[in-house]
Amino acid sequence: MGFPERRRREAGRELRWEMMDKDLAKVRKDLKKLLQSQPLAVLSTQGRGQPYASLVAFASSRDLRRLYFATSRSTRKYANILDDSRVAMLADNRSNTVSDFRWATAATATGRAVDVEAGARDEASKLFLAKHPNLEKFIQSPGCALCEIRVETYFVVTRFQSVVEVPIRK
Repeated sequence: MGFPERRRREAGRELRWEMMDKDLAKVRKDLKKLLQSQPLAVLSTQGRGQPYASLVAFASSRDLRRLYFATSRSTRKYANILDDSRVAMLADNRSNTVSDFRWATAATATGRAVDVEAGARDEASKLFLAKHPNLEKFIQSPGCALCEIRVETYFVVTRFQSVVEVPIRK
């Protein structure tokens, strides 16, 4: 007699997980759209125990596992990354109006930032320049680092307080 109840609960739980997977797929689709539509994001690093935020041009890989940005090797953000590769990057679509409380979406990616390896630089540069062709001379300059964030998790916020965690499988 207990067996069918457990089975129903398990079946109900499976159904809930299917629905959650479907919802997660929609969130991932919306996240991809957000990252493709926004040219700039805020990069957060830390150095000497102090957080530091920088506005950067960025691009994302199709699978959402990588985010790319370019910076001069002489910047504080680059020095911070060399000291501690853990970073966060926030991209959003706000319009700075009251409607943002209801309609804006923000996504924070957490992960580790590294210089793009020499063998992968051409492909990463093409992806970055497809979105930011005006930065071609900058990323080709000897003092420029093309950095890659290896994303571990996205936190997607909608309707001002609805948060969905999107883990990125390795």
